[in-house]
Amino acid sequence: MPAVIVLLIVATAFATRAEPSPPADPALQTALDAFEDRFGRVVADERIPGAAWVVVHRGTIAGLGTHGHVDRQRSRSIDASTVFRIASVSKGFAGVLAALLAHEGLFELTEPVARYAPSFGFRDATIRRLTVQDVLGQRSGFVPNAYDNLIEAGRSRHEIYPRFAEIEPICPPGACYSYQNSVFSLVEDVVEASTSVPYPTLIRDRLFAPLGMNNASIGYEAFMQEDNRALPHLKTRSGWHLSSPRRTYYQVSSAAGINASILDMAQWAIAMLGHRDDVVPDPVIREVLTPRIRTTRELRNRHWRDRLDDAHYGLGWRIYALDGHRLAIHSGWLAGYRAEIALSHDLDLGLVLLMNAESRAVGELDRAFWDEVLAASVPAVSAP
Repeated sequence: MPAVIVLLIVATAFATRAEPSPPADPALQTALDAFEDRFGRVVADERIPGAAWVVVHRGTIAGLGTHGHVDRQRSRSIDASTVFRIASVSKGFAGVLAALLAHEGLFELTEPVARYAPSFGFRDATIRRLTVQDVLGQRSGFVPNAYDNLIEAGRSRHEIYPRFAEIEPICPPGACYSYQNSVFSLVEDVVEASTSVPYPTLIRDRLFAPLGMNNASIGYEAFMQEDNRALPHLKTRSGWHLSSPRRTYYQVSSAAGINASILDMAQWAIAMLGHRDDVVPDPVIREVLTPRIRTTRELRNRHWRDRLDDAHYGLGWRIYALDGHRLAIHSGWLAGYRAEIALSHDLDLGLVLLMNAESRAVGELDRAFWDEVLAASVPAVSAP
């Protein structure tokens, strides 16, 4: 069952705080206290309009906090149910849904996507070998972020697909890392052709509803129907500027189309750490977090480069190795929003951060949290 927490509204216009039971482990409490203090200072120093964080440990919420407002006019405070766009963190849901359906025998992850997406621009026999796991594992062989400009121009994914016949691949499918949004969305064709059910319905019925992600949704219309939604903010010379929600990237729902609150993301993190085997079985978690391709560029990530030992991409998830630990991690970034999730299975610990501003503070805070955790020597609860 979803964790039950009591919300305590702090007597200030700027922040709310969820007060779950304190973690049993004193080392984790030390790390949480340090993180909460840093979070408050960073969002205040950068005048970030609104933000939320949650830490889950051993299947429960160990800490949760919110800051600011849904807009610069301070019309409504951010709370634990405020819905944000989570951008590319959506990819992790697509990987899990595909692995679930493959686990049930509806298709194979090693199958060519050409069987399910005939409108895609397969220019030759080599590209026709592109598999489902190549798509989800960001190893299509096309130039990185191919045709993102057309997504941003409002073109649908099925309008974009035929254009791939015009691109000379940089490597054969499966041979090199190449981050994509349009190509990634081919997973929607695979699961819809295999089930005869629309992708958003599958995500809702197989993941959101059974996990108790009560505010989660897919799509622009669903976001705009939500009263308690965080509005996007862009950085200008004069500070954060309120923007209007855009339809951009909702055309590729699997890549960047999910809306969710911090409480929703807490349930997702708990499930991905293995505590909801009835919804996300352990074999599915192992499948999506199996490294598929090395991501050497991630070793130069500005927030992690001095600590990373190695980096890979799984199925909709990045996999970082640092100090003998492995993190399942992914960030999201689009106009006016930032999101980040990071999970350690050996510590049974996870962090999610959401912001309605395009601030690099998300990455800084994520790194700082894990620095605090490792410095405090939070004990492992299972083997990595």
